[in-house]
Amino acid sequence: MQPSAPALAWGLPFAGLLASMALFPIVAPRFWHRRMGSVAFAWSVALLGQQALASGPAAAAAAAWHALLVDYLPFIALLLALYTAGGGVLLRGGPAGTPAGNTATLALGMAMGVVMGTTGASMVLIHPLLRANAHRRRKVHLVVFLIVLVANASGALTPLGNPPLYLGLLHGVPFFWPARHLLAPLLVVAGTLLAACYVIDRRLAGSEPPAPRAERFRVRGWGNLGLIAVVVLVVLSQGFLPPLHVVVLGQPVAAALLGSVVLLLAITLISIAITPRSIRRANDFTWHPMAEVAMLFAAIFITIGPVVTMLRAGLDGPLAELLRLSILSAFLDNAPTYLVFFELAGIQPAALSGPQATTLAAISAGAVFFGGLTYIGNAPNMMLRAIAAHRGVRMPGFFAFMLLASGLLLPVLAVVGLAFFA
Repeated sequence: MQPSAPALAWGLPFAGLLASMALFPIVAPRFWHRRMGSVAFAWSVALLGQQALASGPAAAAAAAWHALLVDYLPFIALLLALYTAGGGVLLRGGPAGTPAGNTATLALGMAMGVVMGTTGASMVLIHPLLRANAHRRRKVHLVVFLIVLVANASGALTPLGNPPLYLGLLHGVPFFWPARHLLAPLLVVAGTLLAACYVIDRRLAGSEPPAPRAERFRVRGWGNLGLIAVVVLVVLSQGFLPPLHVVVLGQPVAAALLGSVVLLLAITLISIAITPRSIRRANDFTWHPMAEVAMLFAAIFITIGPVVTMLRAGLDGPLAELLRLSILSAFLDNAPTYLVFFELAGIQPAALSGPQATTLAAISAGAVFFGGLTYIGNAPNMMLRAIAAHRGVRMPGFFAFMLLASGLLLPVLAVVGLAFFA
């Protein structure tokens, strides 16, 4: 945040980008589909123009380079590796396609999310879930539940699951601490929402054609499942490597971070090389959803910088009222939101007991669960939306999705808050 300009003005490009993502698909869908990259670029230039006027072009270029190299590149490399490897796993048969089968598939996806992370599990599951329900017209609710349950809630138990808890691990929170403190809240969320999914899906299935006869469950692409496991190890290992730094075009960056990017890109290339084309064709795999997410998140990472700086100013900063609302994980990436509240609460990982344990459990639950309220709350949300839309599912717009997800999540989270954190 620059002192020479009104503080909130530095958040306008980020707000404008979010407004564009929310409104253009509704009021001008053809324009948005063709020009979303140009719109995202324009909002990035708007922020960089502010910075150039206040501090000079060199400072603006340095800020953009920092955002792209240190924050965006590792993020998009991870998403690319998981998207490519996940699209190389073909699941055939099994129970999906009926209300009971779809609910069981989502429950399986939550179990997968504990082991391979929310992004990996949801990337593997989206294709067979949509394929098994290809006979149905109404399946938006299945993608919504996939985002809420698998892409977010399933990551509540370990740092492997969700980026916020991984940040906690890097700041000294023990590996198994989330599992001990968040298992009960997760069971309430998962049990309630899986039951809701079954009831809603059964009601909607009554007016749909019957599901085809279930086939024997088969898995192709075991090599890609192995690559997803390697991705998890690459991410986890960053917290245990020595803090060495290198300078890339004037920007210091952790050597472990650059090494992980190289490994993730190598995993992407290996997945492309070892995956038969028949598997990708069966998954209706294309690069369009990945390109869309890459363009939008590049602009998000550039424009969000001043907003995060304002948030870190705490309750004395210009965004104090937003901090008091405590739902930022829904509108910002839930990883930096977790870190902001972690620092504001003064968490001391060496002494996590009593009130501090309850506070950190509440912060962790909020970051993980509230990440499912909007498309930008967590990395895989927008990717799943793009994949589903590419496969012909009429996905709701930004605000419509937020209303649907809020209707599912907010009552459950209110119960969780009263039962465990009041």
